[in-house]
Amino acid sequence: MVLSRLDLRGADADPRVALTPAATDAGPLDAVHEIIAAVRAGGDGAVRELTERFDGARIDDLRVPADEIAAASAHVDPTLRDALVHAAGRIREYHEGQAAVPEAVGIDRQGVSVTERVVPVDRVGLYVPGGRAAYPSTVLMTAIPARVAGVADLALCVPPARDGSVPAVTLAAAGIAGVDEVYRVGGAQAIAALAYGTETIGPVDVVVGPGNVYVSLAKHVLAAAGVVGIESIAGPSELVVVADGTAPPDFVAADLAAQAEHGPGGTAVLVTWDVALADAVDAALVALVDAATRREEIRSTLASGGRTVLVRDADHALGVVNQLAPEHLELVVRDAEALVPAVRNAGAVFVGAWAPTALGDYVAGANHVLPTGRAARFASALRVDDFRKHMHVVRADPEGVAVLGEVGAVIARAEGLGMHAWSLDVRTRR
Repeated sequence: MVLSRLDLRGADADPRVALTPAATDAGPLDAVHEIIAAVRAGGDGAVRELTERFDGARIDDLRVPADEIAAASAHVDPTLRDALVHAAGRIREYHEGQAAVPEAVGIDRQGVSVTERVVPVDRVGLYVPGGRAAYPSTVLMTAIPARVAGVADLALCVPPARDGSVPAVTLAAAGIAGVDEVYRVGGAQAIAALAYGTETIGPVDVVVGPGNVYVSLAKHVLAAAGVVGIESIAGPSELVVVADGTAPPDFVAADLAAQAEHGPGGTAVLVTWDVALADAVDAALVALVDAATRREEIRSTLASGGRTVLVRDADHALGVVNQLAPEHLELVVRDAEALVPAVRNAGAVFVGAWAPTALGDYVAGANHVLPTGRAARFASALRVDDFRKHMHVVRADPEGVAVLGEVGAVIARAEGLGMHAWSLDVRTRR
């Protein structure tokens, strides 16, 4: 079997074992703390040293020159550039729908009004993975919603190749999306540089984008310290496919293999109540993996995170899904639409055999930066509001304070906060 099997049909076993558990080894976290401390203390010099150590690249100028970004479009295939422009248009259109602020937010009664002011953050750091592959799609997915939100400055970090270069397609996407600055820096050192700033890289207010375990940990350490905002846990990628006997095995196998193509650390899980389908998907995977150009990445991912979970029926399958809370969920069943209302925990849902995850990865318009590590229980896809703040604006006149001030003072005295009460009383008595 390509996918190891977990049979839940006759047991109440915890289905969460189907996803690769988070590492409990303190090694990565300790390393991230050391990297953050080094960048905070050493600035550009530390970033260069860490880039050479981890990426094997000696970098003199951390920033990619603006003319190199502008020229990148000429170095990519025109068909590819057109595809990026087309995808950018759909991504922008979808996220513009998120940008509207309801006019009805707020109240205005008894002389006191409360309204809401929506303000974009000033500067955003975008992280785009590199190394095993180039990800121009992630440039579009992170930069465009920030621009729609009204962010003024966008700084992008991407790991360099050993010769210090950044793929032309990544730079072309940066130009299409309107990124202001691109830096050839990756890993936890990039997150630390964006958060604290260095001599070359200005500090940002929010850092978004997926990455490996070191990138994810760095984001959370710095967010917990109050240094920078982040969108969610966006770490190694996950896919769960719920499929029945009507699902084309070659479709399901292709989607699982595509997910595994990202490389080690991710998960690709089939949930089904049809053993014959599970067998057929395994057989299809064998042929696909043998022919794949990234077969080693796929095999490595499937070896550690490839699973088939056998369940009793569709209801049982959705119960398992909601416990797994996967980043991507595909429903490849006879009446897929009927299952959608039962999904409570997933980063994105792909409905039916003709809606593969790859469609959302590139051109559907939805964002592909999604919560991982079961964070879909409480977190959402990257969206415009990740780049905006909602501020309450309170206005009052003397008559309003005369009415509501007395009520507030009663609560303040109950809490033992006399000066809170007096700040209201002094006005009501006036």
